Amino acid sequence: MKSLGTNWFIEGSIDFEHKKYILLDYLQEINRHFDKSRLYPNLTDLVFHYNNLLDFKRNKSIMQQAFPQRLTQADIDALKLTYQKIVQDDSTMREIESIISYALYKMDPALQTGKEIYDFVESRLRIDPVGLVPLMPYNGYFSLRNGRERTNWIYEYQITIFENKDDKFRGINIQFVDTYEQSITNTPESIKLDLISKRKHLPNPALYYVASDISFPLEQTLLPVAKRSLVKYISNAA
Repeated sequence: MKSLGTNWFIEGSIDFEHKKYILLDYLQEINRHFDKSRLYPNLTDLVFHYNNLLDFKRNKSIMQQAFPQRLTQADIDALKLTYQKIVQDDSTMREIESIISYALYKMDPALQTGKEIYDFVESRLRIDPVGLVPLMPYNGYFSLRNGRERTNWIYEYQITIFENKDDKFRGINIQFVDTYEQSITNTPESIKLDLISKRKHLPNPALYYVASDISFPLEQTLLPVAKRSLVKYISNAA
């Protein structure tokens, strides 16, 4: 996918028409993926840039805590230095403010589209525990079925907890394990027994059966939404 640099709106030539061209080219690519229900990494990238613009507009340096995976200390230092230089130039600052206002205005519909796709995919998901669930279900497996496809994708998951100064968040790490063809005899229950037999490091794992009733792009949409939905489901049930 086409991407924007972290500081695209203040790097190089600060010219509204030039930045407008860069932005519209980027959004055209984003919307092309959304038209095919491909959410990730496009939605994550769009949210990052939208919040980055908001943060700059509020005269902060960068959302370091919200997006640590996208920014290095060098990025942060460069943005602070650039900001210190341009705030002293009124005409440049006005041009940047115009670029930011326009970018936020144009990004908002794409964000709404992405959110609507996400909500729709999530609404088509069903999550069911398979067998007994351990008291601490933060490590285990989930079986993912995409619409009417018989193939199920098995992943091992581990839910992690991380905090910033204001709140606590839950994330999830996954590792692909195997696939199996679902049938009358090859069921999620039998797969759970097979996993316990073959993978001794989790003697009493949780297994969740996650299925959508409509097919979606697996890697770009269904799997990312399923991961987040599973975190929400386990957190609410725990």
